[in-house]
Amino acid sequence: MELQSPRPTGKNSIQCGTCGKTFQYKSHLVRHLRIHTGEKPYSCSTCGKKFNEESTLKSHVRVHTDEKPYLCGICGKRFRWRTQLVKHMRIHTKTQVCELNSQTCRQTDARKKALQCDTCGKAFIYKSHLVTHLRVHTGEKPHCCITCGKRFGQKSDLERHARIHTGEKPFSCSACGKRFIEKSGLDRHVRIHTGEKPYLCSTCGKRFTWLIQFKTHMRIHTE
Repeated sequence: MELQSPRPTGKNSIQCGTCGKTFQYKSHLVRHLRIHTGEKPYSCSTCGKKFNEESTLKSHVRVHTDEKPYLCGICGKRFRWRTQLVKHMRIHTKTQVCELNSQTCRQTDARKKALQCDTCGKAFIYKSHLVTHLRVHTGEKPHCCITCGKRFGQKSDLERHARIHTGEKPFSCSACGKRFIEKSGLDRHVRIHTGEKPYLCSTCGKRFTWLIQFKTHMRIHTE
């Protein structure tokens, strides 16, 4: 895209020569211009994904580091992003923030009923969650892998699947450097280093690192 030169507006602001949007600071205009040019100067050193703003890169890096800086002051649960914390807080307050005017709106019984699954009765706070849930009953799988054609009900499942084809392994073990496609794989691997054995046999008290070991062991007591 051919960009037009920025134009001063005479009101202590600078105007984008391409779309006419105005900015008070030149640095803000520089960031805005990347929308038109497609420039993404900030690159993730772990997976190579590129971003047009440094703040977006910093937020993305938490996927790899598992940093969760946002803390719920009520239950202590931590979150990677502020939006996750805001949504979580509604569990405690049973309120929702109005996206249009930032006012706090009390949820009504009618609102709750509107977000209930007619098939199984499960209730949801957000409409998007209900829409995703309904695919369990309908079998709808709108997300398709362009490489092998396999279909998925959720976009996140498709994104994880795509790593099989791309070879991307964004989750790295800080102890030995081994990389994994999914965080769950990394979590299981880390037990080798920590010695954690989360699976407990209630019959004999023996503990196991992995679920498959636990299931194999239980046959001793059941057979």
